[in-house]
Amino acid sequence: MPPRSQPSERQRRLGAELKKLRLRAGLSGDQAANLIDADRGRVSNIEAGRVDVPRNGLHKLLRAYGCAEGALFEGLMTMAQDRGKGWWDGYRNTMGRPALDLAELEARASGISTHELLVIPGMFQTADYARAVCETADEDDAAAIDRYVCFRLDRQRLLAGEAAAPYHAVIHEGALHTRVGSPQVMRKQLLRLIEVARAPHITVQVFPFEAGAFSAFSRTFAIFGGPTPELDTVRLEQPVTSAVLHDPVHLDRYARLFARLSELALPPIDPDSSPESHEDRDSLSLIQHLMYAL
Repeated sequence: MPPRSQPSERQRRLGAELKKLRLRAGLSGDQAANLIDADRGRVSNIEAGRVDVPRNGLHKLLRAYGCAEGALFEGLMTMAQDRGKGWWDGYRNTMGRPALDLAELEARASGISTHELLVIPGMFQTADYARAVCETADEDDAAAIDRYVCFRLDRQRLLAGEAAAPYHAVIHEGALHTRVGSPQVMRKQLLRLIEVARAPHITVQVFPFEAGAFSAFSRTFAIFGGPTPELDTVRLEQPVTSAVLHDPVHLDRYARLFARLSELALPPIDPDSSPESHEDRDSLSLIQHLMYAL
């Protein structure tokens, strides 16, 4: 089978981790190739995510690279055996590689932490709000908009079920003020935000204006938990595309960044509490205030 031209993010990540381990072990590409009875070109393709490595071959490489059996070892073995199949298969001919990679990242994550500056996170968007976002993005293809909205709503299935992974969102207050669609669309969207926070695995916090500019300097990003911290992934949202980071320095930086954002944000939504119990300002009281003001 010829090398794939568009490896998925999971495939690229597996290759990058193998290369990192090989270099740390001080082995050359030729030495790695000898371990699996291959040539150096195949090792290069494995490390670029363009071809798969058989289970037995991966086991040999990890052992030779000094990767002890444990969470990282098993995590890499699982990544290699994963076929990348999921609900997103139905979109393979209509959505780009970045969108499919996002869906797979979300589905495989042990937990997700996200910081959003300007709009409500896609996981929490209503259909009308999502459509208004797509229309605002200078998209005039009605069929494409329908496709984007359906894809975004399908992603939300991740939040359902008893086995759903923890999801923690820190949303800048500016996103709650930004008018997306009509006042009615915004009102329903804010209500939806309160409703999703009722789930025990979902935490929603608002980063208020008075907390300062710290949130603005951190941009929009998401952290996807891996089977072990070394396999976490950071995804940065950018105007045209997105950037994916998995260097240990970046992982540590964004983990600390999110912890600080959460610390500075208002207390999370607790929909079970009554309005009368809100002696101090919290995320729920702010969202309700904005919702009733529309």
